[in-house]
Amino acid sequence: MLRYLTMDGRVDVAWPCRVVEDRDDLVALFVPAGAIYRADPKQLAAQKLGAEKRPAPVTDVPWRHDMLRLMFPGASHSVWLFWEGAGDARRLLRYFVNLEDPFWRTPLGFETRDHTIDIVVTPALECRWRDEEDLDDHVRLGLYPPELAGSARAEGQRVIDAIADGTHPCLSGWAGWRPDAAWPVPVLPAGWDRPTTAGS
Repeated sequence: MLRYLTMDGRVDVAWPCRVVEDRDDLVALFVPAGAIYRADPKQLAAQKLGAEKRPAPVTDVPWRHDMLRLMFPGASHSVWLFWEGAGDARRLLRYFVNLEDPFWRTPLGFETRDHTIDIVVTPALECRWRDEEDLDDHVRLGLYPPELAGSARAEGQRVIDAIADGTHPCLSGWAGWRPDAAWPVPVLPAGWDRPTTAGS
């Protein structure tokens, strides 16, 4: 599984996934359309309102599109590729650059912490920032330190530059990747919500 933790260590999102590649320079995880993941949409809203910090209900949600997530050991970002359709109608929708902590491993999979801002990249490799105002709000509310915001923006600009000059590893043929049709839809393992101190 892959989990996003909040800054205070609670589970924000947990995805079931299949490991496609696990190398020294790359981990590739596949989340198919229809896989059930768990998300906590109320957590950040409660923090913004100054509510008592407590675990909010975690909701089962069906994942909408096939997603291949490319993670690079030690890097403060991952790149997600989204597709829709099947067979000859299958098409790449977008790349999505997620700014985040370098991932770490646990007995059940992988974990990281989100840095809020993202970059949406079209199949034609046009880039645009997303959620910059949300990151500013998180800094203003004391949820993120200013240093984190600055480093996230710098990391994002490095990715944009690497995509522009064609050197980012997400461009090395992954757009044409297809999952094995025989793979079953993954499910979250027992203990998916177990606390962990790894990576903190």
